[in-house]
Amino acid sequence: MAKPRKPKIDDSKPDNSGAVVRHQKLCLSIKMDKRQIYGYTELEIAVPDIGIVGLHAENLGIESVFVDGEPTEFEYYPRQQNVVESEKKWSRVSTPSLAADTAASAYTSALEKELVPNLLIRAPNEQQDQVNLDNGEAKQNVKLVRINYWVEKAETGIHFNDNVLHTDNQIRRARCWFPCMDEASQRCCYDLEFTVAHNLVAVSTGSLLYQVLSKDDHSHKTYVYRLDVPVTAQWISLVVAPFEILPDHHLGFISHMCLPANLSKLRNTVEFFHNAFNHYEEYLDAKFPFGSYTQVFLAPEMAVSSSSLGASISIFSSQVLYDERVIDQTIDTSIKLAFALAKQWFGVYVVPEEPSDEWLLDGLAGFLTDLFIKKFLGNNEARYRRYKANCAVCKADDSGATALTSSASCKDLYGTHCIGIYGKIRSWKSVAILQMLEKQMGPESFRKILQKVVFRARDTNPVRSLSTKEFRHFATKVGNLERPFVKEFFPRWVGSCGCPMLRMGFSYNKRKNMVELAVLRECTATPDASASVLNSDSDNREGDIGWPGMMSIRVYELDGMYDHPILPLAGEMWQLLEIQCHSKLAARRFQKPKKGSKPDGSDENGDAVPATDIRSSLESPLLWIRADPEMEYLAEIQFNQPVQMWINQLEKDEDVVAQAQAIAALEALPQLSFSVVNALNNFLRDPKAFWRVRIEAAFALANTASEETDWSGLLHLVKFYKSQRFDATIGLPKPNDFHDFPEYFVLEAIPQAVATVRAADKKSPREAIEFVLQLLKYNDNTGNPYSDVFWLAALVQSVGQLEFGQQSVVFLSSLLKRIDRLLQFDRLMPSYNGILTISCIRTLVQIALKLSGSVHLDHVFELIKPFQDFKTLWQIRIEASRALLDLEFHYRGIDAALSLFIRYLKEEQTLRGQAKLAAHAMRLCQIRDRSDSKDDIKSTTLVALLSVLEGHLAFNNIYLRHNLFCILHILAGRAPTLYGVPRDKTLCLGDAETCEPKNVFAALVPETKPLEPPADIPKLDQDDFASQEAPKEADTVSSNLLREMDLVIIEDTKEPDTISNNHEQKMDSAIPESLKEADTVSNNPERKMPVVKIRVKKSAASSRAEEADNQTVERSQGRHHETDRGATSSVSVDAPQRISTEAVSASNQNIEEVNSCLDHGSRMTASIGSAKLTSDGDNFGKELQCTADSSKVFVHPQPEDPSSPSVMQDNNVDSGAQKYASLQTLSVGRFDHDGGSSVAVVSPFRGKEKEKKKDKEKKRKREDHKGHRDDPEYLERKRLKKEKKQKEKEMAKLLSDDAKASSVDSRIKKQEPSSIKLATVQLKPRESSGSKMANTYVDTKPEPSEGNSAPRFRIKIKNRTLNKS
Repeated sequence: MAKPRKPKIDDSKPDNSGAVVRHQKLCLSIKMDKRQIYGYTELEIAVPDIGIVGLHAENLGIESVFVDGEPTEFEYYPRQQNVVESEKKWSRVSTPSLAADTAASAYTSALEKELVPNLLIRAPNEQQDQVNLDNGEAKQNVKLVRINYWVEKAETGIHFNDNVLHTDNQIRRARCWFPCMDEASQRCCYDLEFTVAHNLVAVSTGSLLYQVLSKDDHSHKTYVYRLDVPVTAQWISLVVAPFEILPDHHLGFISHMCLPANLSKLRNTVEFFHNAFNHYEEYLDAKFPFGSYTQVFLAPEMAVSSSSLGASISIFSSQVLYDERVIDQTIDTSIKLAFALAKQWFGVYVVPEEPSDEWLLDGLAGFLTDLFIKKFLGNNEARYRRYKANCAVCKADDSGATALTSSASCKDLYGTHCIGIYGKIRSWKSVAILQMLEKQMGPESFRKILQKVVFRARDTNPVRSLSTKEFRHFATKVGNLERPFVKEFFPRWVGSCGCPMLRMGFSYNKRKNMVELAVLRECTATPDASASVLNSDSDNREGDIGWPGMMSIRVYELDGMYDHPILPLAGEMWQLLEIQCHSKLAARRFQKPKKGSKPDGSDENGDAVPATDIRSSLESPLLWIRADPEMEYLAEIQFNQPVQMWINQLEKDEDVVAQAQAIAALEALPQLSFSVVNALNNFLRDPKAFWRVRIEAAFALANTASEETDWSGLLHLVKFYKSQRFDATIGLPKPNDFHDFPEYFVLEAIPQAVATVRAADKKSPREAIEFVLQLLKYNDNTGNPYSDVFWLAALVQSVGQLEFGQQSVVFLSSLLKRIDRLLQFDRLMPSYNGILTISCIRTLVQIALKLSGSVHLDHVFELIKPFQDFKTLWQIRIEASRALLDLEFHYRGIDAALSLFIRYLKEEQTLRGQAKLAAHAMRLCQIRDRSDSKDDIKSTTLVALLSVLEGHLAFNNIYLRHNLFCILHILAGRAPTLYGVPRDKTLCLGDAETCEPKNVFAALVPETKPLEPPADIPKLDQDDFASQEAPKEADTVSSNLLREMDLVIIEDTKEPDTISNNHEQKMDSAIPESLKEADTVSNNPERKMPVVKIRVKKSAASSRAEEADNQTVERSQGRHHETDRGATSSVSVDAPQRISTEAVSASNQNIEEVNSCLDHGSRMTASIGSAKLTSDGDNFGKELQCTADSSKVFVHPQPEDPSSPSVMQDNNVDSGAQKYASLQTLSVGRFDHDGGSSVAVVSPFRGKEKEKKKDKEKKRKREDHKGHRDDPEYLERKRLKKEKKQKEKEMAKLLSDDAKASSVDSRIKKQEPSSIKLATVQLKPRESSGSKMANTYVDTKPEPSEGNSAPRFRIKIKNRTLNKS
């Protein structure tokens, strides 16, 4: 058994770092008519030695604070609304890149401020020196703190809606309705008392002890709850409304509540719920951890999300309720309620120990939900859902944002990793990884681990937190997994990003009777992303070796099925495997055909052909092959096999995953045969097949329909539908009959599949349009006990998928009339959740967009605008707003759509509506980002988005705030996540919300600096920018060379271009425009030019080889006087210790140029070529060439220091960095006063080769330059460059006289007294073997100039190999 962890005294208490809440009591009075909430809270707090208690409070009015019954001093710093006008505050934001930088800084700044306590209370510690004589330990200073307060604004955390009051359980919003320690590490028990009107019901966390009439006012009563399980403040919930209470008939401590209008739906919806409840208790072998469980259903516009969790309570949208006539909503609602119940076990009761452990609890809750689906909805449903979720994870798991436990993806994201699409991907990935572990250790062993986790949480010394490390321990001790496997599994799957991608193909060797399987291993994530995540945590570096485990290959032969677990997930990129076949083919024998026999060998008399004859006609004994048939691994598999084998898999394999894979493979074939169409049609007609896979077959049939196949796919679809739903005698549809649910779902999808059929001109065939119109026209639901609202909605949506040509547009008027009739009917008799009207709105917008040339935009706006009225159903109102945003986007572009979105956002009153509008606007931005059209976005729109991001709307709604941040990042071409965003506070524009603490608390409040001005302000402070990296358009800088090179470039003006892994992409883009090809460099002390430091770190092998070579190198030193330093930037080049052939290929080399300025009066250009790898992976040759032309240098000779290494020292390298500035025995002569230099030239051989290379390089550049002369783009760039230089010259003339005296013109060297210093560093790889030796060449050519003579010298360093002897 696993070794239990020693329980802590208080599992949630930090190590004496601050106050700890032991118990909290909350007493509130709620005046529903006056929208008032007031009362008090009492906290038993272990006060730290400092005597100050820090709590979180927001939107509250603090009346008084008492400590042990005595009034005390306190300070309260509420969130201040910024009164600065947004146009002035963000006036310098002009590009999406700057807006994204500003949004990231503002977002992270707001999140960091939420972590800081803003209610500081003095709690004197009188007993800190007293000692308890019984146990010899110091008494803990526990104080009873009482806070009398009222809620000023019920805008977030808690809300009033008509006669309903409810909380929303958003992250860090519990502080908005009661003072607390709103942190994940602070957990305590609660006593709750709520006084409300006698006709209202107050539902809260914990068990209801009693309800009693108030002493003062008998028209009010008080509900008293107690929660004995320590939880965080986020899980405290409250709902007050005139509820109808429905006790569960099977389990007495479960209650279901809703508003009176939904009672019948509630009774039908929760009929199954006791099954899920009992199943979880049986599987975990434990009773429900809380004394009661309550499910509350509110109107959908009230909740901020479809479900909101609290301890022993779950709040849902009434949109998930359904009556006995609705079919389609049943499955989704059941899964949603089951998942919320599973979260009570893992997430609320058992909590993550650290933010990086949240994936584990989320995955365990999803794992329990999958068990419920498997048992009560069927194994096919569970496997199909898991297969689709795994496909989505493999497609999206391509960056560090999806790494589950890396510190960068959890700790620095402030809980935002659970929001949006990345949160969904992480959740699916968590469940998949836990299911992989279950497959490895077995279902019973995994069940024992979960039982042990729950058991120790219920122990006398409970341990209610769970960490990834502990789960690894359980996997080895309880699950009996081998330690090496677990040691590789968790870092690679949990601590890293990416999934294995396997491409397979095979050939059958008839002579050996073997299958030769070729495998290509790849990864869904880029190598740079995977390496960066793995290297971010030292614990995860061990996993950077591939994926552990052995994948099974299942071969279906004539004699049966055989599993071969022979494919390792880790290994070389290419691998060839041999699989022995068990079935054998019979020898071919020539037989004279019988008289009357058919070509296929069958007899007219019907005599069966012997099995040996069938085998002799086959080419191989293989029927079909599958990789990882049991989904043991989260991997993307692309398997290539003949078409007939895919057909065999579809027809004969009973696994729904195998059937879905076969359909996808057949649909993707470039040329379709009639055998494929017939196989898909036969599967569609099979009533025994799983209905979801049959729907996929229907859409595949529609995709195969074309003129080449005589529209056979379309004909099969129509024929099947008519055989099921049409009356053959009259040729019209029968009245609806939905008793067969699987057949209902299949037939419901066929009109949508028919609508996707396209002719050669990309238009819908006439037969498809007539078929859909006929179904709409003759739909009859009389006598059907089930609702046809979803059926009609699917028909209407199929109309929107049609493409009308010149001949088929005549049917459009009839279709529009049918849609108009449905709209009028739904207005008089509203359908379930307004689904029919929503479908009509979507279809009308799709038709308007397809016929944009003939339909005016204003007419469509007038048609949809009335549905935005606030009296309409909430779902319809939001859908109308989204439709208008779609129209605005397609007609006028993204800028107009975003402007309209901001207007709708301010008009929308519900938090959920705001979040849905923002999510839709984000999708529009993604569509624009993927399209070729890059219409400009006005700065006023960007400023408006930033203003909303920092306003009270975003603070009240964390989902809206996160979506706004994602919108601004997508507009800049970045990933919609906080992952990878540098924590650079200087990029945040505008004024900060500052608070000035007074008296005794001044030292306790963290200092908040005002937000810095934008990076394009001319005046810069070198201290602020000396060691900061500005985030620009690209989130990551990725190239093969940069894996070994830390590149830090200081930027002070203009946003740069993206740095990516494209071939021969210039690194000039990482340098601000004002620093590129500058004509003048000023000495003005107000504007410091950065200095570049190059540090070359040598490997151990190369340094040993160079020590022998250094003995022949003459040591010399030259030094400048250091007069003025600007901001510095450093380039660190690490010599690789071991070069892997998989890391970089020769075709992936980059040529990167880095332009920056050194000190005043000088300039440097560095060109670094990436390394070309050798075949053995151990030998590495490089050539480092430096050419420098110094300007305006004041030099004094320095005595040689025999103890110092051969280092080039100047004002660019400080003394602390000299050990890194050793450019592998770089030898530079000392400068003389007359402008010459005394230089020691070492190893002068091979000088001619260098000159030849130089001439060839010049010739190549001249030819390249000639080739660009006729290029209009090149001429335009050249013209813009000249204009920019002219403007910079004019700017330089306006500087002070001192600046003019020291300005340097890089173009006109002869006219200016000083010249620009040019340095070029080229790293040229070449293949070599053996150890390395560095040779240094130094050539000096004094160049005459007016005034001061500037020495010119060239340095070339080559590493070459020595034969091992």
